[in-house]
This record gives sequence, C-alpha cells and structure tokens, in this order.
Amino acid sequence: MALNRPAFKRPKFERAAWREWLVIVGPAALLIAAAFWLTSRFVQPAPPNTFVFSAGAEGGAYYRYAIKYKEILARDGIKLQVQTSAGALENLSRMRGAMPQASAGFVQGGTTLPEDSNNMLSLGRMFYELVWVFHRLPNDTTQLAQLRGKRIAVGPIGSGTNQLVMQLLRLSDITPENATLVATSAKDALEKLNAGEIDAAFLVAGPEAEILQAPLRSKDIKLMSLAQADAYAMRLAYLSRITLHQGVVDLKDNIPARDVPMIGAGAIVAARDDLHPALQFALAQAAAEVHKRPSIIHAENHFPQSQSSELPMSPVAERFHKSGPPFFQRYLPFWLAVWMDRLVVLLIPVVTILVPLIKIVPMIYSWRIRKRLWHWYEALKKLELDMSDNPADHATHLAEMARIDEAVWAIPVPVEYSDQYYNLRAHAEYVQRRLESQGTVPAASSTAV
Repeated sequence: MALNRPAFKRPKFERAAWREWLVIVGPAALLIAAAFWLTSRFVQPAPPNTFVFSAGAEGGAYYRYAIKYKEILARDGIKLQVQTSAGALENLSRMRGAMPQASAGFVQGGTTLPEDSNNMLSLGRMFYELVWVFHRLPNDTTQLAQLRGKRIAVGPIGSGTNQLVMQLLRLSDITPENATLVATSAKDALEKLNAGEIDAAFLVAGPEAEILQAPLRSKDIKLMSLAQADAYAMRLAYLSRITLHQGVVDLKDNIPARDVPMIGAGAIVAARDDLHPALQFALAQAAAEVHKRPSIIHAENHFPQSQSSELPMSPVAERFHKSGPPFFQRYLPFWLAVWMDRLVVLLIPVVTILVPLIKIVPMIYSWRIRKRLWHWYEALKKLELDMSDNPADHATHLAEMARIDEAVWAIPVPVEYSDQYYNLRAHAEYVQRRLESQGTVPAASSTAV
C-alpha cells in the first residue's frame, strides 16, 4: 500500500519567510516603540525662543552687560527681553514666586535669601563689584571700625549696596546708635561728601564705572585702603580680596598713588530652575564670551567662575564652564544642536534595546524554523522504534507515516532553510522504504523526492 499523495506539491517556501519575520520582528518593533515613547516622556520639550532678563538701571553696568548678552543670543535666534530695574534686589524679586516676571537676572553677592535656593540657580560668577569707601578722614583711616561716630552714606534703603554695607558695618560694630547712617544714592552721596556734609561714602560698582572717576581724581577725597580686606573675605563667602594696583586707573597721573587693598562682591547671573536647560546653556555661553575679557583688576579668562556661595550651580552651566560647549554645539547652529541633543537622548534606550535584538531576533527566527523540523524528526524516530518493537502493526505504522508525510509537505519553510527541509523529506523517505521492505506493502512508492 503506497502513500496516497500527489505526484508533486509545491513546498511552502515563498510566504514562510515574511510570516516568520512578522511574528518575531513585530513584538520587537513594539518593544522599541514602547521604549521610544517612554523615553520621550522624560525628554525636555524644545526650548522657547524668547525669555526675560532683569538687568539694572539703563546706562549702568548691569544693563550694558545684558544688552551684550542680547546681541550674542540673537545670533542663535534667541530673543532676550532686557528689563531695567533698580538693581539686584528687584531682580531677585522678579524671579521669585509661582508667577515670575523674569527668568534670569544679575544678582549681587550677599543679596539672596536662603529660600531662593529652592527655585533659582547660578550660571556662574561673572565679575566683581568693588566696595569703594571714599572719605574725608585722616590718611591712617584703614579700618571700617574707625568710622564709628562718623556720618556715613550707606546706599538707598532696599538696594543691594545698602544690604552689603550694613553687613560690613555690623561686623565692624558700627550701628545707627554709634554712627549717623545716611541712606542715599551714589550720586547724592558723592555730592554730600564733596560738600563736607558726610565723612564717608560707600559705593558698590565695577572698576569701569564712570561715577568713580571724579572721587578717584579728587584732592580732597581719599579712597580707603582696607587693611582688613582679607578678614572680611574670610567672614563673608561671597566677598573676595581685590588689589587696586598703583597707577592702574591712570598711569600718567599715577592713580591710585599706591596699591589699595579692597573687597569685591561677586556678581552672578541667576536663573530660575524652570528656565529650559538649553537656554541656561546659551545664556552661560553668552556671559562667558562677554566676561572672559581682562579688566584693571583681573586677568583674561578669570571669569566666568563655576562657583557661587549664593545659589546652587546650574548643572548645565557647570558642565559648560568645566568642559566647554558639548559636541553638537561646537559644529552646529544652536537650534539644530538642541534638536540633535534631544534626538540622542531619545535614541539611547532604543539603541540599548536594538543592539541585543539584532543578535537575538535571528537566533529566535532560526530556532522557530528548526523546531518545526525537529518535531517531525522526533515523530519519525518514534515511528522507527515502534516499527522495531511491534513489526506486525503495519496498518498503524502506515497511517502514522502517511500523517507525518502529509505534515512534512505542509511545513512552511523559508527558502534559506530548504536544505534542512529536504533532509527531513529524505529521512521520511528512508523510513517509508523500511516499511515497504517489511514485505506487507507494495514496493512502488510515490514518495521519491
């Protein structure tokens, strides 16, 4: 009895490959898509193209620096809206609260509150604001404690100058009870000092400030040489000892006539912590371009400094100050670099999953194909053993052989595995011939390959 099957039946090669790949690659693709989606939930959105910067009085150093920032950022398509203000304290006020009026601004050392660290970051210390003490007292007046009992201009109430000066005077045990403290602007303070209405005036300003030129050249007004400058810098972390070297203001007229030890408060660029990291980076980069230049009190590249005792450092700005611009920022326009940075963040988990999948998917694909063939090899082996153990049960063996033969013809096998498929058919033919050799089935067979 020969097996009843067609003389030729086309093996299922063509559709097998894409079906197998669909079964295996489909779940892998879904896994990658899920990883991409999950990562996208943690990626910062694209930055806005405009934000507000609170500077200072128009014409002052804060305002001039902010305008330079604006010009630099405009090259990258970022619009910086510069607002005038009364100074550091108003800048801080604008950045506080749930509905801030500004996203960034200048902050003078010593003016922040502890709670400002909850929602503000420092982009770095950018320049010094020197504490200038002009007076009409004897030349040996070199300590702030010597101002006890004197009339002293301490800056307008509510200003950064007033806040800083009051801290210095308290350290020197000078209070409203043992001195006359006059709260007035820098311009009025110098006028009163010239007129002899006060004995000393505190000004907080950069060395290039125009208002300093007249008192520095005056024959009646002296600049205090602060003998305890190092001590103040040690007591207040936001202060630094600065030396105003002889002749540095004017070499021809030798102003000042000697080295003058002074103290300076570090001015920082502060930003709200919800300002987009890309804009924090862009602003820090613009500030670095402006403040890296030398001045009469420091060398080139002294600023910006990746340090701040007032506010925690922005991680973005800190990386910039230590390592410079990231890779894409060095070679691509700002917005394209931002897009590439976001794309890299998105692709990292995808690639992490994709690399092992590239190795695993072909292995799973091969295993699935081989498993189909192995199943019928196992069935043939079992049939052979039963033929040896129960040789008289020919009808059952023939029926099982017919079932196996039909199933082998129907196996969908990709063409690249056709050699293994034909090996299985050859082994099926071998078992069929053993059945025929038992003499209970006709010798002719249509199972030849």
